[in-house]
Amino acid sequence: MITTIVMVSVETDKIPEVAEQIAGLDGVSEVYSVAGDVDLIAIIRVREFEQIAEVIAGRLSKVPGVLHTDTHVAFRAYSRHDLEETFSIGF
Repeated sequence: MITTIVMVSVETDKIPEVAEQIAGLDGVSEVYSVAGDVDLIAIIRVREFEQIAEVIAGRLSKVPGVLHTDTHVAFRAYSRHDLEETFSIGF
């Protein structure tokens, strides 16, 4: 699975509507409304690199109200949470 983090700048008066539209796109797993230099952060998870362009350039950036995107591809994940332990049923 390829994870991509997309920083999204949005027209200020359209943030909730744009967030909802982006969250409904195939390949988008999460959308966060944030404080700072951008308005939204979208987490994209796809199986192949070609799908990144389809999701971001083909759909996300075309949502009315999106002004600018800044895309970051994750190489490796580091976490304090052990997912295997989280889903363990005690065996």
